[in-house]
Amino acid sequence: MNWKKMESLADLSEAIEESRDKKVVIFKHSNRCSVSMMAKKSLEMSWDISPDEVQPYFLDLIKHREVSNEIAEKLEVIHQSPQLIGVNNEEVFYHASHSVISVESLKSAL
Repeated sequence: MNWKKMESLADLSEAIEESRDKKVVIFKHSNRCSVSMMAKKSLEMSWDISPDEVQPYFLDLIKHREVSNEIAEKLEVIHQSPQLIGVNNEEVFYHASHSVISVESLKSAL
């Protein structure tokens, strides 16, 4: 799995812009949360989606809280952690949090 790091509001804008060409997912991660660590590990172990189809972004929401807040506002998704948000053509097509996050559930939404 090849994460693109999301560390700034410019990175968020880039991801939303990229969603015009292909789907992107944003994984909001807290390194203080064991559920988040398990969700991240599960995604990385199960990821079998082509980078041509979906570009995964990784956000450390503890370090970049302002980006996390902007995601909630701009994409109109209530903040949760961990959280996986799929974006296509600048609109959310998939959203999961906590133990519901999985590659299989994302693939069914593609």
